Amino acid sequence: MPENGNKKSRNSRNIAIGAGVAVAAVLLGVASYTATKPAGSSGGGTVKEEAAGGAPSAESQAGVYPELEKLARRDAKDPLAQGRADAPVVMVEYADFKCGFCGKFARDTEPGLVKKYVEDGTLRIEWRNFPIFGADSERAARAAWAAGRQGRFWQFHEAAYAEGSKEKGFGDGRLKELAKDAGVEDVDKFVTDAGSEAAKSAVRKDQEEAYGLGAAATPSFVINGQPISGAQPDQVFHQAIESAAKSAKAAGKGKGKGGGSE
Repeated sequence: MPENGNKKSRNSRNIAIGAGVAVAAVLLGVASYTATKPAGSSGGGTVKEEAAGGAPSAESQAGVYPELEKLARRDAKDPLAQGRADAPVVMVEYADFKCGFCGKFARDTEPGLVKKYVEDGTLRIEWRNFPIFGADSERAARAAWAAGRQGRFWQFHEAAYAEGSKEKGFGDGRLKELAKDAGVEDVDKFVTDAGSEAAKSAVRKDQEEAYGLGAAATPSFVINGQPISGAQPDQVFHQAIESAAKSAKAAGKGKGKGGGSE
């Protein structure tokens, strides 16, 4: 049965991540402040779209789980990542293109993090597709992966998260428009790639990783082993990144010595 297959796959992923993740999964599952589903959502059970709220609890801010650092893939050729592969800090982001608060983070917070931390070699951002709000989410995730095959993932990400974009939906025609806006050169190849088994497999891998962590909201983040849930205020991310950078320096991890960038 497909459902049993999914459960077995998720169980295997849980084991691969490590036993210590169980504790962190609880944190990711409960670290919500003001959570609402998008109107008309057909997706996701207990998974929600999470708003920025008050500052996280002391437990959340202090909760760093070394097991979660292993989630960073650090693949210099990963088109769904930006920043040096050997950056001292890696932020893994689990998000959905239909998620309004993911869009808020992408527009209001992420550009500042890129300018301040990615460009100086401190931070690497690794995207994980976590489509949870129905067929549109799935199509957009596969399309984003396909744009990445032509080196235009982050441009597609920007176009898909532009103000008012998600309200237009992510039907096939709309995705082609977004691909053109993102500068994808071969749109026919983009369409083929987006519908391929490779795209479905890549999205499913990211999705299962998030479910295995107990992620209960989008967006969800892990910064050098510290889970953060929701589109939190900028200072929450700045604090987490700077704290992680200090810890990495104390542990003797260098900043930006070789390795790939984007």
